[in-house]
Amino acid sequence: MTIRNATYGTAPCAAQVPGGVPQEMEPGFLRPKMKVTQGDSPGDQLSCPYCQKAFSFQRMLNRHMKCHSHVKRHLCQYCNKGFNDTFDLKRHVRTHTGVRPYKCDLCDKAFTQRCSLESHLKKIHGVQQSYAYKERRAKLYVCEDCGSTADSQEGHLRHLQEHHPESPMLRKASRKAPPALPGAAPSALLPGHPCL
Repeated sequence: MTIRNATYGTAPCAAQVPGGVPQEMEPGFLRPKMKVTQGDSPGDQLSCPYCQKAFSFQRMLNRHMKCHSHVKRHLCQYCNKGFNDTFDLKRHVRTHTGVRPYKCDLCDKAFTQRCSLESHLKKIHGVQQSYAYKERRAKLYVCEDCGSTADSQEGHLRHLQEHHPESPMLRKASRKAPPALPGAAPSALLPGHPCL
């Protein structure tokens, strides 16, 4: 495996940097974009240049690399803890809001993440979830304001329009211009639209 910088010349890994700490790890240092390429032989794994953790896919390595950055782009509005990924921030915010959208059908427990529900089903109720290779689970649309869930984006947007008309998520959705909902106001009439 070879680690390359944006100009595709070879860059030193953490073990080759004097002092053992790459400059990129020092606060305030903006590192050049790095590309990690896979080795020649099949079955080679991509390795993090900082901690040597191995990944099978480039996208997983790219996501992991964010954890080594001192710059956190997404801050929690409740405690100001920083995150590099919106998914991680959303999961964290649910610890403050108490939103637990994944409910067990066999008991009264509810969870902040689908994987926690699946683990509960397996360990407590002996229910093993089985999905085919690359099969996607049904998406659950969650209102982060009240915990209401919907099976479709349209249902989620309808909920936001009826119960949370000032929601930032509704303004964000109106900018993306989703298909109009039956009986819903056109996106140009939604709060926060640039034409208002």
